[in-house]
This record gives sequence, C-alpha cells and structure tokens, in this order.
Amino acid sequence: MAPDVARARMLAAASTLQGTETVPLVSALGCTLAGDVTALRTQPPFAASAMDGYAIRAADLVGLLPLRVIGEAMAGHPFGGIVGPMEAVRIFTGAPVPNGSDAILIQENAQGVGAGVITPTQVQQVGRFVRPAGLDFRTGDCLLKAGTVLDARHIGLAASMGHGVLSVRRRPRISLLATGDELVLPGTPPGSRGGAADDQGIVPDDSDTTRRAIANAAEGCDLIVTSGGASVGDHDFVQAALVANGFSIGFWKIAVRPGKPLMFGVRGSTLCLGLPGNPVSSMVCAILFLEPLLRKLLGQPNPDADRSEGALLGRALPANDLREEYMRASLRRDDACNLVATPFSSQDSSIQRLMASADALLIRPAHAPAAEAGTPCRIIRL
Repeated sequence: MAPDVARARMLAAASTLQGTETVPLVSALGCTLAGDVTALRTQPPFAASAMDGYAIRAADLVGLLPLRVIGEAMAGHPFGGIVGPMEAVRIFTGAPVPNGSDAILIQENAQGVGAGVITPTQVQQVGRFVRPAGLDFRTGDCLLKAGTVLDARHIGLAASMGHGVLSVRRRPRISLLATGDELVLPGTPPGSRGGAADDQGIVPDDSDTTRRAIANAAEGCDLIVTSGGASVGDHDFVQAALVANGFSIGFWKIAVRPGKPLMFGVRGSTLCLGLPGNPVSSMVCAILFLEPLLRKLLGQPNPDADRSEGALLGRALPANDLREEYMRASLRRDDACNLVATPFSSQDSSIQRLMASADALLIRPAHAPAAEAGTPCRIIRL
C-alpha cells in the first residue's frame, strides 16, 4: 500500500477527541486551545517610554535651551509629579511617561547629564519614543484562537494577557508497548508529542503474553503505539494479538523505506499504530504517521499538511524502486544560498548514529528516475 493511501485511511478512522482540560501555563506547551483566549488586561497599561532618556514637553525643545531635571522614573517606580515648562524627568525604558510630558528625549541627544540640568541637542516631535497604552493589545482583544497549537510564543502572550491557566483539548491517552526478548529498559521514560503517554513496558516474544499486554494497554486509552512484532517472522505476534482482542486491521505493510511493516488497527474508538521494531524505521514512521494521527486526535487543522520543502540534490542518485524512500541527509547552503540536501552514502536502517546526525529526510518517490547532483528534490527537516 502506498504511504499516502495508508495515511489517509488511518486519518479517516480517527476522530477529534471530545472533552477539555484546564492546564497551568507551565504545562500547556504543545497543547491545543479549546476556545478563543481574550486579554484580561491592556498592554502596556499606560503610556511607557521606549528608550532611556528624559521625559519632556516637545514644545520646550524648540530653542534647545537647558531643562531642569526634577526627578526620575523607572519601570515599576513611576514619577509621581507633573512635568512643567522647561522641566524634564530622567526616564528608563518601560517606565510610565509622567503626566505633563509628551515625548522622550533620548539620552544621546542630551548634554550635561547628571548635573541636574540638561541641554537638548535635537528637537523632538510629540509622541516620539512613547509607547501608547494598549500598543500591544487591549482588554477584551481576542489574541489566541481555538485550535492553536501552543508553543513558547503563545504561552508568553497568554501570560502577558493575564492568564495563569488555559482550557485545552483533552490530550490523547497513549499506551506505549515495546515487544522483543532482546530489549531492556533505557535510562529515561518515554514521552509522546501531543499526548499523555503511559509506558506499558517491554513485552517478551510470546503469543499469550502479547495478547494479554494488548488487552491491558487498550483499557482506558485512545491510542496504542507498539514497536516491533509487526513483521512476518515466527516471533512477530502483535497482529494476531490485536485481532484476538477485537481489532480490525486497517492496513499492514506499506511501500516505504525504511518502515515497510507498519500496521494500523481499530477497535471502536481505540486505535493502534504498530511501528517497526527497527529504531530508525520506527522514527521515520512516527514522523510520517504518528504525528499526523496525534494532530487529528487533537483536532488540529490539516493534520496531514505537507511538511516538505524544496532543496537541491547534493549528489547523484540511482533510480528508485517501487518503495517511497526517506533518505537520511545533511543540509547546507551553496554559494547562491540554495538549500542543498546530500544523502548519506549508507542508508542502512540499523545505523542510529546517521539518524541522529541527519538534518533532514530526503524524499525519493516510488519509481523515481536516476537524478544528477543539483536536481530539485523534497525534504522534511528533522
């Protein structure tokens, strides 16, 4: 089965999860907003200085005569008085602009600093270097839309808007299940992009044990992600275990390299994605299939949006066979600033160090003809 056909079939079987949860900002990274978010405050809440300098009355600078410095304003420490004729207040970036003043004379344009009197060297327009109240946003402005996938920029904005918690779409509950007698536990627990992962541990190569492990993993979860045991060997039991637990197999084996033995199953609202056991194959299939599936479950727009971008081949490649190939590659810019993708000479899917050092996956369509260096290609950045 072609990868795009398999992905479409998988996404058609998945539905956006229902329900929301409220999370603190520190836990909101990667979550999807359940509703629009409006500002609870105005930013800046007052007219503020955009530069270090002096708060003055622009009209007083016409003759470039000395001004008497009557006080100081800092961020968090405003000047409480009023700026009168031929007066100035020392001010720092972010501080409230004092009453009576209407512009900022930057310190580079003032002489005699520190003597209690300054002499301006340049006239100034009203409002110059003053950030008006509400320059960024005002109370009630809708700044974050439902469906936004929250990154650090959005979380910082939400904090500035006055929010300490956000309502987000419920994250999928994911059971992770690794199969294979050859496996041992690593030093760190796994995580999952966009979901709450529950590590079910390592399952030995045994039919009954695999069946029971699948049954346990399916309890109370939205998605089971397995690794290994999905091929055709005598000790590959995942598919039979899924069927025994009431799952229907949506597809098994796809025309992709690396990652051919990918499998997908459905039982009611519970999904199962069976990744290959080979680490590199598993990573590639997670990028191509698991990430779009999680985006669909989270209700994010265009879950299967094309992530690829154009580049030029860094070396010649032979014709490809019937399997779509994702080659580990390095990226650089040539003298004309074109992005150049050079696939590694070895594409053996057992070599994890090449996957770790790759900048991108270079996409070779099925039956692609031989290509010379400099030929346009498509890549997915890692």
